[in-house]
Amino acid sequence: MSKIHNHKYLEERRKELRKNLTSAEAALWKYLKGKQLDGRKFRRQHSILNYIVDFYCASEKLIIELDGAYHLDFSQQNYDYERTQNLEKLGFKVIRFENKLIFENITDVLEKICSCFKN
Repeated sequence: MSKIHNHKYLEERRKELRKNLTSAEAALWKYLKGKQLDGRKFRRQHSILNYIVDFYCASEKLIIELDGAYHLDFSQQNYDYERTQNLEKLGFKVIRFENKLIFENITDVLEKICSCFKN
């Protein structure tokens, strides 16, 4: 299989997104960085194919996406669905959370993420 991770042409965009995390991404990153969550290493703004995912754990093939109001738009929902299907066909597990959940119930979010670990 050809290289699907972190294509060079997306490098500047990934850096830009890492420098400008949304408040929800920044809040969740505090719990994911430095292998804090069950010893799993997460990357932020990692690219797979032409997609840049919010968070990625390679050992679990787990992708975490955070959705703000922008994702309520019908065409964006269709794009998100197609993107998720494409990533799942490659063997990745994709889980999504609404931004507000990060602030309202981080414990449940972290438990849901951990429930995806193979152990």
